[in-house]
Amino acid sequence: MKEKRFQLLILSPLKRTWGIKMKQWTAFIKKEYLEQLRTGKLLVLLILFCLFGIMNPAIAKLTPWMMEILSSQMEESGMIVTGVKVDAMTSWVQFFKNMPMALIVFMIMFSGSFTTEYQKGTLVNVVTKGMKRYKILAAKMGIMMMIWTLGCLVSFGITFGYNAFFWDNSVVHHIGFSVFCFYLLGLWLTADLILASVLCQSASAVMIVTGVMFLVSYLIGMIPVVSEYLPTYLLRSGELLTGAKSAGGYCISVAVTIFFIVLEAVLSTVIFNKRNL
Repeated sequence: MKEKRFQLLILSPLKRTWGIKMKQWTAFIKKEYLEQLRTGKLLVLLILFCLFGIMNPAIAKLTPWMMEILSSQMEESGMIVTGVKVDAMTSWVQFFKNMPMALIVFMIMFSGSFTTEYQKGTLVNVVTKGMKRYKILAAKMGIMMMIWTLGCLVSFGITFGYNAFFWDNSVVHHIGFSVFCFYLLGLWLTADLILASVLCQSASAVMIVTGVMFLVSYLIGMIPVVSEYLPTYLLRSGELLTGAKSAGGYCISVAVTIFFIVLEAVLSTVIFNKRNL
């Protein structure tokens, strides 16, 4: 009898409350996902990452042909261009040149994720219905990071597959870890974007604040003594490809970047809980 009373009086209400809260959160995540589909952001970004994945080996494959055309023109001015050797290394170097552009487009497309909600007042309705603010933040941040993860996997997978088909990926060192470092840099910038979004009212202001945070880290990183203690040090992870640097040299930067991601997520939650919607 006591067990039945305990279930009726304590467990049942708790289960109902927990069930309602989980339904609210999953519904909001679904709403965010559907919004990315309706606005075309998800499709555009996936196409972009696919294009960059194809461009890396394509540019490497076309390099000898382009150099041959240039050599005939340069011979007239007395300059001689020798044969160019192309392999998987050429394609992976191109990968690390193209991915920052994909990251910039990604950041621009999500700069208005929060500010649009502020302007429309849609978050007020969600909060008044009992949705906790940290769940809203977690859902938006989770969707952004999921799309960035998917994009990186698509671009990496296409480049890796083409490189394996045309050449040999074994000539490149630390492929997985170097790509992971750049992927982690993207997660840090996403956390920056979230923090800027809970502070600012417009998408342009969000991009400016995010850019300033990146620029500060980049400029401080020019000091050799502290460079490896900053997230922007991961921009150099492409140097691992040649084997000139060891993966261990980036472990400190990886740990610091993870720390900043967690710290900025916590700060964003605290600020978002106090701001007026």
